[in-house]
Amino acid sequence: MANVVVNPTRMELTRLKKKLVTASRGHKLLKDKRDELMRQFLDLARENMELRLKVEAGIKAANTNFVIAKAGMSEQTLHTALMAPKQEVKLEVSDRNVMSVDIPVFNYRTKSADESDIYSYGFAFTSGDLDDAVKSLSDILPDMLKLAEIEKSCQLLAAEIEKTRRRVNALEHVIIPETKEGIKYISMKLDENERSTQVRLMKVKDMMLEDAHHYKEHRFEHANS
Repeated sequence: MANVVVNPTRMELTRLKKKLVTASRGHKLLKDKRDELMRQFLDLARENMELRLKVEAGIKAANTNFVIAKAGMSEQTLHTALMAPKQEVKLEVSDRNVMSVDIPVFNYRTKSADESDIYSYGFAFTSGDLDDAVKSLSDILPDMLKLAEIEKSCQLLAAEIEKTRRRVNALEHVIIPETKEGIKYISMKLDENERSTQVRLMKVKDMMLEDAHHYKEHRFEHANS
């Protein structure tokens, strides 16, 4: 409180005590929020790691099949086969709230339910490796979307964890200690003022008693003269 001016009054003392109660309650709630955010983040991080390995393996398998397909087909035939896709995918984005953080939820739907529509070409002039490559990419699409959803969620949760951590530290190391110091300072000043008032009252009382004593002595002497 060295750089903070505090008015040592009982009203200010009451205000600081209420502030301390509020700050302490907020500190506990924010710590609980931070701990729960950390738990959610670590769960998502583990899921993200597993899913990333799966997606990378799927993409690697698809690339391998494309390379093999390209080796067995002319480049023009390959481009023609993939030039006009039959299937369409529409991405739907929503969100869900996790500890006051809106994290994304990705869902997709295809234009048609026919699984064979992923092949935009006839099978007469293409190889089975191309079919395997297209099927690999189709199969890995849900995991790719889920991975994007989880990675974005991790980014948002990490930002919220950092913000909450700063607030907890501000309360724990600045606001609460300063408020306690202010309460201590005001209580000490009020006690000093109360003691000073008592001393003054005692002095006034002694002076009044002394004056009364002198007055009685004066009257007694006057009566005997």
